[in-house]
Amino acid sequence: MASSVAIVILNWNGKRYLEKFLPFVASCGYPDMELIVADNASTDDSVAWLKATWPSVRVVQLPVNYGFAKGYNEALKQVAADYYFLLNSDVEVTPHFLEPMVALLDNDPTIGACQPKIRMYDDKSRFEYAGAAGGWLDALGYPFARGRIFDFCETDHGQYDDIQPVFWASGAALLVRGRLYHELGGLDEFFFAHQEEIDFCWRLQLAGYTVMVCPPAVVYHVGGGTLPKGNELKVFLNFRNNLVMLAKNLPLHQSVWKIPLRFFLDSISAWKSLFDGQRTYFKAILEAHIGFMGWLLIRRHKSVFPKIKTGKPKGWYPGSVVWQHFVKGKKHFSEIVGGNK
Repeated sequence: MASSVAIVILNWNGKRYLEKFLPFVASCGYPDMELIVADNASTDDSVAWLKATWPSVRVVQLPVNYGFAKGYNEALKQVAADYYFLLNSDVEVTPHFLEPMVALLDNDPTIGACQPKIRMYDDKSRFEYAGAAGGWLDALGYPFARGRIFDFCETDHGQYDDIQPVFWASGAALLVRGRLYHELGGLDEFFFAHQEEIDFCWRLQLAGYTVMVCPPAVVYHVGGGTLPKGNELKVFLNFRNNLVMLAKNLPLHQSVWKIPLRFFLDSISAWKSLFDGQRTYFKAILEAHIGFMGWLLIRRHKSVFPKIKTGKPKGWYPGSVVWQHFVKGKKHFSEIVGGNK
């Protein structure tokens, strides 16, 4: 008997994506699947269109735009399944993409979550920014992925087709055990959006579970559908949330020096952007640092902290991906991680 999977698409004014990509999801061929669209108080006619066109799809209507993290938390309170598959509305799935991922988790109860291989929708030969072939983290908390270093995305030649542990799985296409999602407190709602899946996967690993990438499953992601690259809010959330994530999950003896160092490195990036004429980027990083200090001093209670810290995370690069990429000019994951795979 197949494990039950609830595919949950969080939607906000994304009718154009639902029209284009929902048919692929509905026809993916998994035998025990419920398809759900959780609507974050869209102001377009997404909900009316869904109810008229897709009566087989369950619509969970949220009263306000809760963002990615709280939006999923609120929606998943109303969903029961062995596995949740969190799926962005701007993703084209391939036939039978779920089977290899479900089999992977079914066969190993220590695996808590996994992701498929994610390629660009507009250039299907290249890895996509949001996850590529599985996410890693460097010693200072900078995320990168197998196939994507900062803004450079590699062409997929099958070089990362092995199933293996990673640090984080992309929130654009994330399969997670339903029980664990709730036991660990779900996504951190303080984050609103951006890097909440990395934080969740970190807590998952600290609790003793493994996060995997399953390249036999492939999807294609448009990316940047809600907040475009370079958007001030997106920059703010990425920088603030990354610092919050470090403060929550690192051991104290590491966070006391790594976070000040990150402040310094972030500031270099901010001042460089200002001299390059990118005032919005400078302003967003300054606001992110202020936002982090506000969280640290008065808003920590709004976050979800690891319940256990005994697990040893995989997919952790002990060096600096910033140094390797921007100073030494390395663009490929295999050049940087090498024997640490």
